[in-house]
Amino acid sequence: METATGSHKPRRDPTIRDVAHRAGVSKSLVSLVLRDAPHVSETRRQQVLSAIAELGYKPNRMARGLTTARSDTVGILLNDLSNPWFVDLLAGLTASLHAASLGSIIADSHTDLRVGRRSVETLVAHGVDGLIVVGTTSESAAIAAASATVPIVLAGTREPDLGNVDIAVNDDYAGASLATEHLVALGHRHIAHLRGPGLIGDLRKAGYDDAMVAAKLDHTRYQEYGGMSEDSGFSAARRLLTRPDRPTAVFAFNDITAIATLSAADDLHLDVPSDLSVVGYDNTYLSRIRHLSLTSVDNGNFAVGVQAAKFLLERLDNPRLPQRIHLVDTQLYIRRSTRTA
Repeated sequence: METATGSHKPRRDPTIRDVAHRAGVSKSLVSLVLRDAPHVSETRRQQVLSAIAELGYKPNRMARGLTTARSDTVGILLNDLSNPWFVDLLAGLTASLHAASLGSIIADSHTDLRVGRRSVETLVAHGVDGLIVVGTTSESAAIAAASATVPIVLAGTREPDLGNVDIAVNDDYAGASLATEHLVALGHRHIAHLRGPGLIGDLRKAGYDDAMVAAKLDHTRYQEYGGMSEDSGFSAARRLLTRPDRPTAVFAFNDITAIATLSAADDLHLDVPSDLSVVGYDNTYLSRIRHLSLTSVDNGNFAVGVQAAKFLLERLDNPRLPQRIHLVDTQLYIRRSTRTA
């Protein structure tokens, strides 16, 4: 009795390499098409889709992880972990990501640059599904390049402004207007502004400028660049407060530079708020410390974090969405660092 033995090998399922070979493209480009990533030409996209259909390619769970780089993790790029402004925003952000069963990898751009490491490239190399950039960073070029391969959302910053990158941020112009109008209402006429960097700094300056002009006050007389740090804020505040025509009130770019202003005033034996009123921005936990009791603009950081996560989750499902911008309302919290002139 003869036993038939087949001479044909079992048919194997097509792989991403087969798709790339049939389409005449690289495996990485096939991965981009499978993820529906932007910046792939329609001609190339159709080549890949045709090859997939011809071969009957169906990525299984393991193949999906290899071809689409879905790791269920999101990269979070911070400008500087030492700034308490990030605390509430990260709380809203990570809570929303956790609810969607996504983990996170946090990188500190400020620290990484000092040791010669590029945070954006590092996060992308780790295979994150998307990237959320929190705060102003100097890695705009790297972010622009990465946006061609992974979904990106900006949280608490407007830079870089790219057509395929969403923005979740507070209304900086309105918040600065609130702070300045509060000081005007208290009777102050010599109101200074410690300016900050980037588009956020420009918007807060514009809010200050317009509120001063509306009150028929000089908006050019008392302006100094205070940066974002305590050191730069202290130097700028000291320049203002040692002038013979020193201001009676200061609106600072953030809580850190506002607290630096309190330190400069103390060094010069100026009492806050009797001699000087001070307003910060961000309403961090520092502003609520009893002996500081800093009047500050709350920029809805928790809500900004929640919205940034929402944008990213939507963009993971549809990377080709047009840019969306969401502004969170601001609110002024009045404490003991301000009083009538």
